[in-house]
Amino acid sequence: MEFLRLLLFPLSLVYGLITGVRNLLFDLKLLSSKKFDFPVISVGNLSAGGTGKTPHVEYLVRLLSPPYKVSTLSRGYGRKTKGFIQAGERDNASTIGDEPIQYYRKFRDTGVFVDEKRRRGVGGILKSKPDTQVVILDDAFQHRYVKPGLSLLLTDYHHLYCNDYPLPSGRLREFRSGARRADIIIVTKSPKVLSPIERRKIILDLKPQNHQRVYFSFIRYGQIQPLWTQPSTQKPCERYNFILLFAGIANVYPLQDQLKRMCNELLVIQFPDHHQYTARDLDKIKRNFDDIYSRNKLLVTTEKDAMRLLNPAIMEQATRMPVHYLPIEVEFHGRDKESFNDQILNYVGKD
Repeated sequence: MEFLRLLLFPLSLVYGLITGVRNLLFDLKLLSSKKFDFPVISVGNLSAGGTGKTPHVEYLVRLLSPPYKVSTLSRGYGRKTKGFIQAGERDNASTIGDEPIQYYRKFRDTGVFVDEKRRRGVGGILKSKPDTQVVILDDAFQHRYVKPGLSLLLTDYHHLYCNDYPLPSGRLREFRSGARRADIIIVTKSPKVLSPIERRKIILDLKPQNHQRVYFSFIRYGQIQPLWTQPSTQKPCERYNFILLFAGIANVYPLQDQLKRMCNELLVIQFPDHHQYTARDLDKIKRNFDDIYSRNKLLVTTEKDAMRLLNPAIMEQATRMPVHYLPIEVEFHGRDKESFNDQILNYVGKD
């Protein structure tokens, strides 16, 4: 693996230089960033996915609404449509993307929008939902045509950007120096118990600028829920003989670790990030699940993957499978929660 990384490193330098030149053009104002006169919060990362942006966007929505009227704007990665769309009852993951449909199903009072061009998207929000008071840009750290008032940069505790390299030898979308644009750095997916020594070590490794605040978050898992029926009031089984997990997300390891605590044996079927499921995929999943010789077994996926099963093209077939999903939220360590909430609310209230 290290040998392959060395071979690809020259390509990473070329890739990093190309993105570096683009950033320089924005810094020199040869390419323009538009700043809006109301609060715009960007949530993004340097790496190519897998840092936990979706639950952090959801955290912000819960924090801000009410009292503020919030709208989210995503690219709508993996959708089969283009342009500006406001999420509605007829939409699904194929029309607006898996993250936006998840936001829409959870937060009906929140405006959920998609547009691959963020500047145009913000303008569209102002026309479609003019009472919007705060816009949250999902996965927009590299989309510099909009200048956010507050920029949140996420990095995975297990894969810090300061230890990584640009594509293709690493997973970074640009050089590490791009982190200087952030106002807030959040170390995500950290252990629930984090020692002060480890915390200080990571902050030293990240080398934050004077204007940057560093916070640490971790995943809080909810109760396993059936996808196709109303949540049961019956207490779920505490331990299973087998759990079959299928997922199409960038980093599945935290969920694997959680599910291993709930079963004797965990089987995993991995698909690419943002994978759009087909009838053949569902046949494969069902066949593997049916081949497990046990009554005490469970078929599980992520909440994001569950949204992709709501596609009308496969939904009839999917409803014949006993799919469950594991909801997740993020929580902040100790005093980080109060400090982070205050920083967000002070920024929004000031504007």
